[in-house]
Amino acid sequence: QVQLVESGGGSVQAGGSLRLPCAASGRTFSSSAMGWFRQAPGKEREFVAGITWGGGRTYYVDPVKGRFTISRDNAKNAGYLQMNSLSPEDTAVYYCAAVRSLRGTGIDYWGQGTQVTVSS
Repeated sequence: QVQLVESGGGSVQAGGSLRLPCAASGRTFSSSAMGWFRQAPGKEREFVAGITWGGGRTYYVDPVKGRFTISRDNAKNAGYLQMNSLSPEDTAVYYCAAVRSLRGTGIDYWGQGTQVTVSS
């Protein structure tokens, strides 16, 4: 069993940055790939970025490539999403998840989400 808790969301102006931590509990977290997803108002939840269990490989969808950085610290049972050059299109609830693949398929556990609002 893995429990995930996101934090770090908030309101920021366009061009700003936010860092979202994801605190994990449960002994299987370090053996799971991790993904970040987001859900904008009126839209389906979408995959944003993934990282392998050891942190050696990452994957990003095109809209965030070069602006977002996913990382993890298994010693701290934590994952992170660094978001730079934010735009209003990034406004969404952001979720971390324990997943089975680098591209976010096979979701085993979800966090509760944290709201990110970017104003122009």
